[in-house]
Amino acid sequence: MDDHTTDPATEAFVAHRNLLFTVAYEMLGSAADAEDVLQETWLRWVDADLDEVRDRRAYLVRITTRQALNRLRTLTRRKEAYVGPWLPEPLLTTPDVAENVELAESVSMALMLVLETLSPTERAVFVLREVFDVGYDEIAAAVDKSPAAVRQIAHRARRHVDARRPREAVSERRTRAALESFQHALTTGDLQGFLDVLSPDVVMLSDGGGLRQAAPRPITGALKVARFVIGGARRHQATLTSEFTMVNGSPALVLRVDGEIDGVVAIRFEDDRITGLYYVRNPEKLTRVDSETPLTLR
Repeated sequence: MDDHTTDPATEAFVAHRNLLFTVAYEMLGSAADAEDVLQETWLRWVDADLDEVRDRRAYLVRITTRQALNRLRTLTRRKEAYVGPWLPEPLLTTPDVAENVELAESVSMALMLVLETLSPTERAVFVLREVFDVGYDEIAAAVDKSPAAVRQIAHRARRHVDARRPREAVSERRTRAALESFQHALTTGDLQGFLDVLSPDVVMLSDGGGLRQAAPRPITGALKVARFVIGGARRHQATLTSEFTMVNGSPALVLRVDGEIDGVVAIRFEDDRITGLYYVRNPEKLTRVDSETPLTLR
């Protein structure tokens, strides 16, 4: 084999790697675990008899789904012992993710948190069917269920998610405008400025994972959230700055203390107000906000 030749197994895996990572990430909410799943997928893929594989993309998605399901069950137990609220690992995403409305919604913090309320099998079925448009027969093979059972699971999961997902698709412009108002209030410590942009029943989740200080429970209500954020900003003896970025397909803020990343703030925006604030401070979850992660549905 010369330097310009790639074996078929490697060629197929590389061609679909971004898709496989996206599938694993949407199932797990963790980029680190998604990468581990891809390693496990590769080890099984190179042992496959390619002559027996009719659709290499579908076969790779099937392997990834099975490995992600195994990892998801382990991750569920790990989350039960997690210190404080658990939030998905934020990803710095490429501009094309924001331009793809379907993809941007599927990896948004708001929807990823809704997916956390599904069982592992429900989540796998929902992600494959609703996000990646995989056929019921292929999903059945991936999750070891009958096609009829998969249809029932898909219906149940869709109904569950639809009852909890954001009611409207929000443009990047409106989301950024809301974040600009939040950023201004944060910089100035303007209580009324927070109250003007926060929904009265806003919920804030902060994830420190026991490694950084964070609220141990969700904070509910505009006044409580505003006071918590202002108090946290005032406690910093160093210089606190914020800058816009694109996280999980939507505008977000990266907060820095003396130039070092302190956390990422993403929002859920509905009815012209911020209804959800997601503040990730756990340093183990901030490794993907300095370089872009390519995601795809195809």
